[in-house]
Amino acid sequence: MSNTPSSARIAVSVTGLEKSFGPTRALAGADLVVEAGEIVALMGANGAGKSTLVKILSGSISADAGTILLNGKTVSFGSPAEAQAAGIATVHQATDQAGAAGLTVAENLTLNELCGTGSFFVSPRSTRKRAKEIAALIDLDLPLDRDFIDLRPAERQLIAIARAVAAKASVLILDEPTSSLSSTEAERLFSVLRRLKASGIAILYISHRTGDLAAIADRAVVLRGGKVVASFAKPIDFSAAVAAMIGRTLDAGGHAGSVSTAPILASVKRARLIPGSRPFDLDLRSGEVVAITGTLGSGKTRLLRALFGLETLAEGSFTLDGKPWLSDGPARSIDNGVFMVAEDRWASSLLPPEIPGASIAGTIALPHLPRWFPLGLLRETRERLVAADAIGRLGIKARGPDDTLDQLSGGNQQKVVLARWQAASCRLLLLDEPFQGVDVGARADLIAAIRNSQSGSATLIATSDTEEALEVADRILVMRDHSLYEADGRHESLAAMIGRVESAETQAAGTGHP
Repeated sequence: MSNTPSSARIAVSVTGLEKSFGPTRALAGADLVVEAGEIVALMGANGAGKSTLVKILSGSISADAGTILLNGKTVSFGSPAEAQAAGIATVHQATDQAGAAGLTVAENLTLNELCGTGSFFVSPRSTRKRAKEIAALIDLDLPLDRDFIDLRPAERQLIAIARAVAAKASVLILDEPTSSLSSTEAERLFSVLRRLKASGIAILYISHRTGDLAAIADRAVVLRGGKVVASFAKPIDFSAAVAAMIGRTLDAGGHAGSVSTAPILASVKRARLIPGSRPFDLDLRSGEVVAITGTLGSGKTRLLRALFGLETLAEGSFTLDGKPWLSDGPARSIDNGVFMVAEDRWASSLLPPEIPGASIAGTIALPHLPRWFPLGLLRETRERLVAADAIGRLGIKARGPDDTLDQLSGGNQQKVVLARWQAASCRLLLLDEPFQGVDVGARADLIAAIRNSQSGSATLIATSDTEEALEVADRILVMRDHSLYEADGRHESLAAMIGRVESAETQAAGTGHP
């Protein structure tokens, strides 16, 4: 179902926007309208043009052709500062870009004025006074003397939003705002956005999480191939929206609920992740995919890091193939076929693009070089063959094995990370938020690759998204307060799971078993 906004209320309008990067056409005549007091979800697969559109609207790059109207006036920005001054504020997915480390909350809230948009003369007292006024605009309650670097992602985002409101922004762009937030923090963000909507601010909301969009968006616009191909009014038909995004319907996913009778490959007994937490057991069977879901900080990542040798248990023991297993670090884990993909792919899994050899082939081969080439002789043929196979098998959109990582979209980068660990014999694969920032089409490809490579190995996935868990896993566990509980049924929501866990916890106290 589509709808057409009223011209009298249009805050920002984009017509015929085009942008190419060499032979790649990122935008091919994109049209977009967002009304004042409206939250529009911008949906699209990786590479559809979302990032390019946002960069043009926020002044980071210029368009090759097309028109942008802001509150009825034609605009063209040469820098982010110009876009911000005109009334377009952008809050990026990387929350460290929402402020300046080393400055206090008060200084970050008044950053625009400190940088010259306000009075030339400032003092600590006047800064604190103004910061309180800005924080009050969205009911933000943070210690004004705290350093920005010590804030949680949600708090950093809210600082950027408060700053935008203080600058009288008429358009607010949010890029994957809940990717690092707990469900409680996300709802707090939604509450703020609803207030901004009521005040007349136009909001462009980019997310791959359909649950978020159902909760907050008035309308969804779908980009594919650099064009807007569909628009859906509330209630949004997400099945149709996803089909419009990827040009096909997705097969119904979901594997949870099946019971494996395969041999136990890895086991955790009487484990406590932190002192005082409830002990739990965990068995992982050969060929099984197990998902652990729960809120941010519940302990999911800590468990994966302990299995990989990056942290230690407060209590408990591991076994791998029936033998005691205790890794003293990633090198020993990798040697024994225990692989891990951490949440931040650039920080932990990918070579920075400025490093020579940061190609698809080099990235996949890097951790396997000592086993593939024990004499230290590099054989580029094998690297390229492995990479070419991964490109075809996972549907990586690239010209070939020599493409560098910065040439790939986020979803394709994540496919390269998975391909790295599928390139060698694996016993236990640990995946921490493997679908974060990945569109539904790429997610389907990743899930297929994960499930098609399970012979003889087990996979343990940590995800805060129940929908992802239902799509990929044979079995789902809930983690709360650093302990595991079995989930009941494929269609139980995360909130229901956690609520049931809380209710059952007093009854199960002291049993030590999920």
